[in-house]
Order: sequence, then C-alpha cells, then structure tokens
Amino acid sequence: MINYPSSKLPDVGTSIFTVMSALASEHQAINLSQGFPDFNCPEPLMDLVTRYMHEGFNQYAPMAGMPQLRQKISLKTEKMYGYQPDPDTEITVTSGATEALNAAIMAVVKAGDEVVVLEPCYDSYAPVIRLCGGSPIYVPLALPDFSVDWDQVKKRLSSRTRMIIINTPHNPTGAVMTKQDMDTLANLLEGSDILVLSDEVYEHMVFDGQQHYSALQHPQLRARSFVISSFGKTYHTTGWKVGYAIAPPQLTTELRKMHQFITFSTATPFQLALADFMDEERHYLELPGFYQAKRDYFVEQLQQTRFEVIPSAGTYFQLAKYSGITDARDLDFARRLTIESGVAAIPVSAFYHDKTDNKYLRFCFAKSEDTLRAAGEKLAKV
Repeated sequence: MINYPSSKLPDVGTSIFTVMSALASEHQAINLSQGFPDFNCPEPLMDLVTRYMHEGFNQYAPMAGMPQLRQKISLKTEKMYGYQPDPDTEITVTSGATEALNAAIMAVVKAGDEVVVLEPCYDSYAPVIRLCGGSPIYVPLALPDFSVDWDQVKKRLSSRTRMIIINTPHNPTGAVMTKQDMDTLANLLEGSDILVLSDEVYEHMVFDGQQHYSALQHPQLRARSFVISSFGKTYHTTGWKVGYAIAPPQLTTELRKMHQFITFSTATPFQLALADFMDEERHYLELPGFYQAKRDYFVEQLQQTRFEVIPSAGTYFQLAKYSGITDARDLDFARRLTIESGVAAIPVSAFYHDKTDNKYLRFCFAKSEDTLRAAGEKLAKV
C-alpha cells in the first residue's frame, strides 16, 4: 500500500467559485456567483483570433509575451497612468492574472517571510504565500465601507515583512483606493525594502465619476511594485486566461524566472488579436459607463428586495447585506438561496481566512439585463 505524502495545503478544498457554480448548474439557478460575463466579447476581436489561427500563428509565443502586445501595453499604460514601462524589461504577459499573482509572490517570498494581506481578499493570495514558506498576516478592512485601516497595517509590519498585497478596485467588496490611500502606503513603506503586489484587474470598472489610481502613478510605489492587469476582465474573455504584470526590471527578471516554469508562454493567437484590438481605445474607455449601467440596473432590482445595498464603487460585483432576512451563516444562506430561490451568490466569509461572517453575499452583475431582471424577480420573493 502506498503511503501518500500529506497535503501541502490541508485546509484548502475546492474553491467556493467552483462549488457555487456547480450548485447553480445542478439546480438550474441563475449564476451570479462566479465572476464572468454571460455575454460575448466583441465580434471583431474573435475575428482577429480566427485570422491569426488560420495564418499559422499557433506555436509557442516568446516567454515574456509577443513583442507587439507588450508594446501596446506600454503605450496604453502611458496614456492611462502617465508612465511608459519598457516593454522588454518591465512587462510580462501571463496566462491570466492569477498566474501573474502566483509568479510575483513566488519570485520574492521566501521561508520565514511575512506578507500583509487585507481581508476579505481574493482566495489565491494566501495559499501561494504559504507554499513559498511565508506567513500571511491578515488585516481586516474597516466596515462598513471596507476601507483600509492604515494604522492597523502599520502595526502589523515587522522586520520580516516582505510584501503587502493591495487590490483596487477590490474583489469582493467593490471598494476603490484613493490617491490619499496610495500616498499613505508610500509613506508607510518609505525607507523599507517591503514590496507591493497591486492587483488592479478591475482597473476599468470604477463608477460615479471616480478614477482608478494605479500604483504605477506613484513613483515611490512604482519602484517597489508588481502591478497586475487582466485582459479577461477588460475584454469579456475570462476563458482566454490572458493577463500581464508590470514591474521594475529587477523584479520582472525574477517574476519571469517563475513564469517560464509555470506556463512558459500564453496562447499566441490571443496575444496577437489583443494587440490589434487594443487600438480600439473606445472599448476600455467606455467600460466604466457600460458596467455602471449594469450596476445601477441591478441595484434597482435589489431595492425591491429585503437585502441592504450600498452601490458598488468598482468591479462588477455588488455586495448585499441580508441580516434583515435571516441570521443564518452566509454559506448556508447562499446554498439555500441557490436551491430554493434559484439565484447563486458567493458568501463573503469565503474571502476571510477565519470565515468571518458579516452577513454579506457577493453578486456578479456582469450579466445581460434579462438575467439581472430575472434574478431580481426571484430575490424579491425571498
């Protein structure tokens, strides 16, 4: 009999996104749980992929990414954030933003290091930190607006702190960090060697006239940051798994050492198609308005229910508090909502290491108006 090794992540099971999507499928529920659109990406973008496939661009891309795409990323970054990264030494195309996050953490976190993680948070951060031998140091975001309590962050920094991970616009809460937040973070880290991992995959989904403020816009932060972006979020192509990381040359060198042994390279025809389609600036410039209209419509639907809602400031997620409906744990209520009411959502406790339950569910509103209306009608009966 084989004596199999013990698990390296014994407390990690199947992700909540997979669990809730499977439950939604089993019960034919409207799936507002996992964060993907139910509408297609732009037709011209698909045509470009097909064209490049037929033209024979179906072999390995360069490890760092197709030069055409890295050049377009550089130009776009300069237009959006006033900084033009070197496409050869500062930009790496990855197989999704999650791979970029993984490679960045693996590149610099060593055994005994600490990484400050703001909770609730995307569920890939902590497992990778732990696999590197590091320790996640959790700092809860402040209720009710899920803002960063910088005094608490300062208290958790130590001589062992290697990195702090920030996420703006924030998944799952939709909170958006301000320039003042970035200034405070820069002042907090001044004189230290602490690095920043800035997860900015929802950069083009900021509402109500607010602006996304990137770590790339802050010279002091830019010098110590990995900044992660996602074509999947921007172009409604989550299944293509194409993202990228921007970092100073020395950090990029280390990230690429990890990237080359995780995926090596990302699908060539997707990269070439995205490089061409990035010339259509209107798509990403109009994205805030596109998704704000969906947020507003979904919030209007929720206002006919017993859920409490503060409109999301960014991302394509909306939190809804249900404490006025039941005192059940959020995971139990999410399951019940899926099975009995036909709408799937994500319990926000899944984004906390200790399953903190503040009675919130996360709904994805990257859906058609028909889907959101149908979900609203079901939720109004809860």
